[in-house]
Amino acid sequence: MNKRLLFTAALAFATTAIAFAAEAAAVKNIVIVHGALADGSGWRKATDILEKRGFNVTIVQQPITSLDDDVAATKRVLDLQDGPVLLVGHSYGGMVITEAGNDPAVAGLVYVAAFQPDKGESLLSLASSKPAGSMDIKETKDGKYLYLDPGAFAADFAADLPQAEADFMAKSQVFAAKQAFSAKITQPAWRTKKSWSIVATEDRSINPELERDMAKRAGSDVTEIKASHAVFASQPEKVADAIETAARKAGE
Repeated sequence: MNKRLLFTAALAFATTAIAFAAEAAAVKNIVIVHGALADGSGWRKATDILEKRGFNVTIVQQPITSLDDDVAATKRVLDLQDGPVLLVGHSYGGMVITEAGNDPAVAGLVYVAAFQPDKGESLLSLASSKPAGSMDIKETKDGKYLYLDPGAFAADFAADLPQAEADFMAKSQVFAAKQAFSAKITQPAWRTKKSWSIVATEDRSINPELERDMAKRAGSDVTEIKASHAVFASQPEKVADAIETAARKAGE
């Protein structure tokens, strides 16, 4: 074999090795924490897309009885993963991943139209810092839990979904304990982990400007998608694209 052939073979081998290393570096485990006033079923389309791309996706069905309970539920799912994890949170789920993300298995965090709190902040303190849309929140009779009026769910939460899909989400929503919304963050994981943020520009549940401000403060890479608060369901392909990008960069 002459020198030119040796060089070509060596170059081809090096290129293959680099490509393999890049592929091996991608985080393959994705754990998703849904938000309040919803459950994990709305993530089905995005999950199917990600799994077809080779990712292992798990949805946490946390009780939303307290922030501590929800962090514990998330950690139980993290314990089942084999290898590093990209932790994704929607809405209130952003509060959960901010604490649970301190788990050593977590390589990065993705906030999807989510609260991205700093130490000492609660969902209520952040939500009240900038006006959002007219969320028609109701209390249960015992005064301990909150839910979104099913009649207002489509307009307030999922305006860009087909009516039947929005109606199902309203019927399957998970009521949120008041104490979950008032709990304060103690150790924000985004201070020590890579983070990404998806801003839903038509969000009526969280002010898009608040989403932008929280992401900027955290130094997160930002993707803006024209969608309602239910961006994960109405724009699953775009959300999956952003998560895939994060998974690949988290492994670098």
